[in-house]
Amino acid sequence: MQHIGAREFAALLAGADALASTATSSVALPLLLDVREPWEVELASLRADGLVTVNLPMSEIVQRIGELDPARPTVCLCHHGMRSAQVAAFLEQRHGFASVTNFTGGIDAWSVEVDASVPRY
Repeated sequence: MQHIGAREFAALLAGADALASTATSSVALPLLLDVREPWEVELASLRADGLVTVNLPMSEIVQRIGELDPARPTVCLCHHGMRSAQVAAFLEQRHGFASVTNFTGGIDAWSVEVDASVPRY
């Protein structure tokens, strides 16, 4: 499993945005799989142009695994990075996902390091 921090993810988004503005074709960003509970997502969310986010709580992963594409690069996000690391390992080791990355530090790190307008909880 790979890991990415908040600043690295921000740079990835900025790089994709820059490439998209100069290229004739769109740049594919990874799927952001938010494994937090819906009430957590309502409190604080990571939003960016062109970024597809799916909220699939950790407790529902097993039942809803068919909604995810194992071939699509996926970044797993939670509050601090613990649940997302468990889900990323599960997807990679038990379901053969080709490219899964854990968002180290979670939405809290995003708020502290990148976007202070995202509430901390």
